[in-house]
Formats: sequence, structure tokens, C-alpha cells
Amino acid sequence: MNTEPRNFQVEEVTEVPTPPRAKVEDAVEVPTPLVTQLATPESAAQKLERKRDYLDGFLAEKPADAPSGEPGGATYEAIVTALREIYDPEIPVNIYDLGLIYGVDVSADGHAAVTMTLTTPNCPVAESMPTEVEMRVATVPGVREAEVNLVWDPPWDPAKMSDDAKLELGML
Repeated sequence: MNTEPRNFQVEEVTEVPTPPRAKVEDAVEVPTPLVTQLATPESAAQKLERKRDYLDGFLAEKPADAPSGEPGGATYEAIVTALREIYDPEIPVNIYDLGLIYGVDVSADGHAAVTMTLTTPNCPVAESMPTEVEMRVATVPGVREAEVNLVWDPPWDPAKMSDDAKLELGML
């Protein structure tokens, strides 16, 4: 290990000259033989090689339909649409975008379970809101039975709101 002291020179700079700007007149021209070489047509072998793209089959394949009860599925999306039609009476935003819906689970036999919360335990609609959610979800085609689980943990906070809801309330 070298323990000799090192000497550093410090130079104080007060001004740095501005570098010159690029100009169109300074552009370098491409030699003509290179231009013609780039413009030559492909040979048959090159065309054949290009057609062996490993993405061809991938790009031609259609996406598989999501199961009805999973995100992207018809029943799940219909339930979310129904939840977006229910508005909090104190805040002019639907309960889904407000972040009151924590989860939507749909079984293969049509049982829908919605896990939700309210803005506060003292919310004036604490008794009626879960019933309204259950009734709306039960009317969705494909839902045989609806169940609402009201939870308080984790507690709701404004961070759970969607950007659309925050914009509606002037929070963005």
C-alpha cells in the first residue's frame, strides 16, 4: 500500500467557451459508391433468410380470450362496469375509481365476491352501500350469486383513488 502523499493541482475556471454549433454546410457527404451499394436489391437468398423470422408465428397468433371471471373476462368487466355506476353520495366519484373496491372474485359457477371498504367507519352509507353493491352485482349477466365483504384493513386513503377520480376532484 502506497502511503506517499499525493499532490493535486487545482485550477479555478471562471468561464467556459461555448462550443461551436453544428451547421448543415459542415455535413459530410456519403461517397457515391457507398450509396449505390446500399441501394442494390436483395438477392433471393437474402429474401428467404429474412422470411424466417421467429416472430412470424407469434405475431399471427390471436390472443386467447380471458376466462369470464378474470380481469379482461366478460363477467368480471361487466361487474366493474356495474360498480362504476355506484357513486358515493358525499363525493361525486364512483366507488370503483374512488378506490373503495379492493377486489372482485368471480368463480366458474357464477359466484361473485366483492371486497370493499368505505372512506370511514362512520360513513353515513355504511349500512346501505354494501347492500346496493350486492344488488347491482347480482344483476350482472353471468352472476348467479353476489356477496360483499366489508373490510376496514387496510384503511382507505386518497392514494387508492384512480387518476380519473383525482382529476375529477381537482387533486391532480
